[in-house]
Amino acid sequence: MSVLAQLTAALGDLVDTRAAALEEARADRSGHAAEGRPLAIVHAETVAHVQETMRIATATRTPVVVRGAGTGLAGAANAGEGEIVLSTARMTAVLEVRPDDLLAVVEPGILNADLNRLLAEHGVWWAPDPASREISTVGGNIATGAGGLLCAKYGVVRDAVLGVDLVLADGRLLHLGHRSVKGVTGLDLTSLVIGSEGTLGVVVGATLKLRRRVVGTVCTIAATFPDVRSAATASAALTASGAQPAIMELMDAASLAAVHTVLDLPAPTPGAAQLTIQTDGPASEAEADAIAEILRVHQGSVAVTHDPVEGERLLAIRRSMHQAMASLGTALIEDVSVPRSAMPAMFDEIARIERQYGLTIPTVAHAGDGNLHPNFLFAGAETPAHVWQAADDLFRAAIALGGTLTGEHGIGTLKRRWLADELGDDQWELQRQIARVFDPLGILNPGKVFAPDA
Repeated sequence: MSVLAQLTAALGDLVDTRAAALEEARADRSGHAAEGRPLAIVHAETVAHVQETMRIATATRTPVVVRGAGTGLAGAANAGEGEIVLSTARMTAVLEVRPDDLLAVVEPGILNADLNRLLAEHGVWWAPDPASREISTVGGNIATGAGGLLCAKYGVVRDAVLGVDLVLADGRLLHLGHRSVKGVTGLDLTSLVIGSEGTLGVVVGATLKLRRRVVGTVCTIAATFPDVRSAATASAALTASGAQPAIMELMDAASLAAVHTVLDLPAPTPGAAQLTIQTDGPASEAEADAIAEILRVHQGSVAVTHDPVEGERLLAIRRSMHQAMASLGTALIEDVSVPRSAMPAMFDEIARIERQYGLTIPTVAHAGDGNLHPNFLFAGAETPAHVWQAADDLFRAAIALGGTLTGEHGIGTLKRRWLADELGDDQWELQRQIARVFDPLGILNPGKVFAPDA
């Protein structure tokens, strides 16, 4: 009996072979697609469906690509020829909310923003805040180790997960982690799974660490600077001062101009860069005033508002970055992080790369934690060779400044060729060996994160 016949016999209508659906599963939001077309999509609705799929995959040695909403930016959930797509998008239940213990137990398919709308009724929230929060799943956030606008103050996904339920390649179900605030029994396999991009198992549930709703006024600061280096220097000075805003986002001149165009706003001053900052909590107004003073000292033209509607309007400019880049052509959306004090130097490197390769690289940054998103723009579907050369230069510059290849998007297929450059050969091989312990047959997301064997 064929793999498809076995899946259909066991799972019936949950198995999807429609051409349009299979074609969609080849790509994510990175703009890159896998070669060939997957065998089928299994729309799992229960843990048992996931286990049965993995048992069949193991018995038949069939590779499996786990997929949520498909909003990733590294090609980690793209499925190709002969692969099973295991979708957890229908597993959307919130199984438990415990405001007294500040935890919730959820299935992986629930959207980040939908979860927080539900949690708001209980006076709590889940802190990870990716720009894709309205369209990305909690399971995808866990798989990629997502970050977002709020993570400089409130942490990334790794800081907000107590445990995961994980189905292994052979169909066994593990309950990793704990529900208590503390827990150091054995190795921390939960943290190992977070950010593993579907290479160690299928996340079918998560116990999340919640926060109580923040009280007080939210203040928003918009500061423009004569150039991006001035803005980066101001953000580094702000961090060095000990200030801890909830959000600090930087937009360079090219990204700011593109967003103003797509939102039909007046054109910004040529060359100007912008910092958008929010403070929250009981001391937010005093913090905003202190931050505004530091920005003025560093050439910033500063406006402060306590109006939440105006604050969200200002922040919407930053949140419209992807829409603006899509209006300009195809974008290779990159994701490097450097120490916050190295932000000015990293923007110098981006300017050098633009000159050297004849490119314009609109860049936004989560300036509060040193995470930059340079956008390499080009025409057509295939990334040109000179763009990859420029990206290679960018990655090496970030590593040389004490940074990393990726702050929140993951490695996927797009960055696997540079992974050993950052890790070193010994750590790279050790990580491959760990993946083999979880998945001896190599059927989980093959070719992702680690380049396939020659």
